[in-house]
Amino acid sequence: MAAVYKALSKSVNDNKSDAPTDGVKRNKQRVLILSSRGVTYRHRHLLKDLASMMPHGRVDAKFDQKKKLGELNELAELYNCNNICFFEARKGQDLYLWLAKAPNGPTCKFLVTNIHTMEELSFNGNCLKGSRPILSFDNTFDAEPHLQVIKQLLLQTMGVPPHQKRSKPFIDHVLSFSVADGRIFMRVYQLQETEGTGTTTDATTEEATVKEKEKEKEKKKQQRRSGLEKELDLSLLEIGPRCVLQPIIIQEGSFGGALLYENKHFVSPNQVRADMRRKGATKSNTRAAQSIDRQSKLDTLGLRTEGEKKKADQLDSRKLFA
Repeated sequence: MAAVYKALSKSVNDNKSDAPTDGVKRNKQRVLILSSRGVTYRHRHLLKDLASMMPHGRVDAKFDQKKKLGELNELAELYNCNNICFFEARKGQDLYLWLAKAPNGPTCKFLVTNIHTMEELSFNGNCLKGSRPILSFDNTFDAEPHLQVIKQLLLQTMGVPPHQKRSKPFIDHVLSFSVADGRIFMRVYQLQETEGTGTTTDATTEEATVKEKEKEKEKKKQQRRSGLEKELDLSLLEIGPRCVLQPIIIQEGSFGGALLYENKHFVSPNQVRADMRRKGATKSNTRAAQSIDRQSKLDTLGLRTEGEKKKADQLDSRKLFA
């Protein structure tokens, strides 16, 4: 009986500890970020750039398996993560991105193209490490069901929850996601604040008196106390990284389950490269066929030195007047 009482009291205490003290439900999101073997330097730099903007993420070592991706759920449970961001490299040049909600799903697979890292772009802008971003989505994300699922996955993966222990209470950059031609374009911008242009007062002129300056100082103090300061003009300055995501499939479970969506217009990079090689091979094949036709014509006319010569006709002038 004592063991049963201890188990029941422990469960009650755990439920009390999970409940928030201030009555506000906390958004606890943690992301497991890792890659497979065979990533290139560009893929690795993209992963580092994204991980630096996700203070709620945990970067793990490379994952050896490429077929049994369901084992990532065990890793996420081990590190207490409920989101998985897995970069899968194939043939040393293709990069695929898996976004999954552990352990029940859903899972979305993307083809990552047009990768440009922060070091490669070398823009002038910058943002504070650990600051929270503003996620901006195109209106087309609300038009189709599969885009709504992708939007929620990006929100819970890229969005930094408030009061996260490694995040800073600043919002100084924007993550923009826009849809065009069936692809999702990802851009990162810095929020740049500049003071608005206002009319010059008499206090700023050279003929201003000391009394007028003192009056303006008092006005500024009153404005600061009341919160009425100068309006700031906001502008966007791109800082990178940038990439393009092409959705391939959406699965019901975490790295498994039924297919909820499949992109019928997706063409594998392997197929594209095979078509290009086949196109180059047709040119060489046509040249080889033309050379064979020419050789056969020369054989029929008996004009080849190596081949059999054409038999002389009985009515040939060389025979008649020999």
